[in-house]
Amino acid sequence: MLSQTFPRPRFRLLPHLSLRSFSSLCSNPQPTSLHPDQNPYDLLKSDPIELLSGLWGRAFSRPTPHLVPFPNLTGYLKSFDLWVLAYQRSCAHHTGTFPPRAAISYSHLQALLSLRRAALSSPSTFPWGASSDLILRSPADKPSKTRIGKRKFEQLLETAPPPFQDRVIQELLLLVLEPVLETRFSSKSYAYRPGRGPHTVIRTIRSNFAGYLWFIKADLTNISIHLEPNTITGYLEKAVSDRSVVRLVKSGLKRPVRPGSIDKEREELHGFAKKRLKRKILRANRKKKVLNENEPKPDPYWLRLFFGFAPEEAKTIPSYGHCGILSPLFLNVCFNELDFWMEDKIEKYFEPSKFDSIWREKIDEGCHNPAWPEFVPASGACKTRKMDYIRYGSHILVGIRGPREDAVQIRKELMDFFETKFGLRLENSKIEIEHITRGIEFLDHIISRRVIYPTLRYTGTGGKVVSEKGVGTQLSVTANLQNCITHFRKLELVKGDRDPEPLPCTPMLYSGQAHTNSQMNKFLETMADWYRYADNRKKIVGFCAYVIRSSLAKLYAARYRLKSRAKVYKVGSRDLSRPLKEATQNFAPEYSDLLRMGLVDVIEGVQFAHMSAIPSCDYTPLPRSWVPYHELVLKEYVKLQDPQFFCQLYKEARRGELESPQDVVAGVVWDYKVRGVWSKKLQEKDGGVGLLDN
Repeated sequence: MLSQTFPRPRFRLLPHLSLRSFSSLCSNPQPTSLHPDQNPYDLLKSDPIELLSGLWGRAFSRPTPHLVPFPNLTGYLKSFDLWVLAYQRSCAHHTGTFPPRAAISYSHLQALLSLRRAALSSPSTFPWGASSDLILRSPADKPSKTRIGKRKFEQLLETAPPPFQDRVIQELLLLVLEPVLETRFSSKSYAYRPGRGPHTVIRTIRSNFAGYLWFIKADLTNISIHLEPNTITGYLEKAVSDRSVVRLVKSGLKRPVRPGSIDKEREELHGFAKKRLKRKILRANRKKKVLNENEPKPDPYWLRLFFGFAPEEAKTIPSYGHCGILSPLFLNVCFNELDFWMEDKIEKYFEPSKFDSIWREKIDEGCHNPAWPEFVPASGACKTRKMDYIRYGSHILVGIRGPREDAVQIRKELMDFFETKFGLRLENSKIEIEHITRGIEFLDHIISRRVIYPTLRYTGTGGKVVSEKGVGTQLSVTANLQNCITHFRKLELVKGDRDPEPLPCTPMLYSGQAHTNSQMNKFLETMADWYRYADNRKKIVGFCAYVIRSSLAKLYAARYRLKSRAKVYKVGSRDLSRPLKEATQNFAPEYSDLLRMGLVDVIEGVQFAHMSAIPSCDYTPLPRSWVPYHELVLKEYVKLQDPQFFCQLYKEARRGELESPQDVVAGVVWDYKVRGVWSKKLQEKDGGVGLLDN
């Protein structure tokens, strides 16, 4: 659920990829003319999923995508099928429903056709951020026939939200640019990308960051929010050489943004502003809201509660001009230079040592199972020097195995890099050097090292089993309990810091017991999944369950007049699964009878009431060469389309070199048993001459 990031999920096309949809792998869509009298139904010729699947396959089939810019995307921009798909996705965002293609009216198709002509004309006549004279309106917008004054009309224009037609253009550019740019991005980048997310970062740290002593943690938010439009378009031109795309993006970046067009979701309420509100206003906000026709339903309470636990690294989403949902993509485009620069530094910094217990020869050695202890000695002159790096959005983490002087030098080079490439100076307080023993906080998890004393058993001389106490260090990734308490306090579910006291869950005051328990169970399941890779998963999830259960008990005590939590637990049991309404209404029929007749909902007990029900930490290691599943499918399909691959496979079959896995394993076991070495390795070293040939 959390493989993406904390921002709200958007519709993806990757799960629908199939071999049938890759039929147009190397073919561009035929560009259609922009004649103003065209019938929009005549332009709907192909499947948009098939077109986009072909674009993904074409982008991944290029040999050097990070060196040569993608040549031509105009054919995809002119495809009216993709414009209709972008319109459908925009409707899903504004109204909450994904309209079928046949349900789109003729007038909206004509307006969409006019929008395409305005966006692709040279020079572009599309007005980004327009609040009047709109080309395309949202299906949820109703025309107003009431007269208003000039002053009120100007006030409405100033505070108008982002227009619907901007969202359509953003969705189209996202569909076209994302597959092209994904092939250029570094594997060290994890934010705002399909198949990657916070969980991938935590698993990467657990699997690849054992043995590092010094960590450099940097917050690049001040740099990302002050990127100039010319800087963004300059890096975009290195990836895409299509003038129509660059011209459309540049116009969206440079057009000034009105203060009222900022999304309300991005506006944060001041800490004291909520306290200054009167009680009457707070009561009015808690009342049930009647939705208008075609108005999207708000997120359920459990999801809004979970979004309140977003870590600092995922809270700030960049916004450049009128680009909207394209802004995170452009952030990765700009910081991609940093990723490749750091990869080059990692290769140059690596100095292996034969006396080291982890990395002795290759830079990729040391991919281990984190469930087992790592014996990591301190760094020194005779120890391997190694470095690794990850980036999540505007936050980076660098692990260094070496002296502190190297960490100071790398920190200085990072600050010089930002000043040279982006023309912005990074503040000293935003980039810090920390030792592993102090604990490094990243994505609401603490990276630390703990000393363990395992018992080593081995067979000595004479066949005697020797047992000795060893000393080792193990990388620990634990959830930050103090941050969890802070999030609960901001959501007004607890008070206090050191000894937090749960507060009643007032937003669910007017909901039934069955609905309230169901909402809280979904929240607890999501929290258990979020802390899936934390060493203290049981402890942190148990604390969340305690807060939720106590908060609901206080709420039920007030609603059903049971005076105390103890009385609620006595009537409703520990997990609050028994009905509490019968205790106050003796004349009401039994709950079991009403449940049998289908007149009431089943009351689910609040989960994780016992520690044994909480799942343990997931220690599944992440391979060093891990890539998301959709990239594996694309690369495999591209390889199957290569004629040379089938020629090589055919030659191997003719020579009889294809063997079953069982035969290969049997041969390896026999070679090690008889010769003490694998004969195939000797053939490779001797140029094809093995022991049997000698």
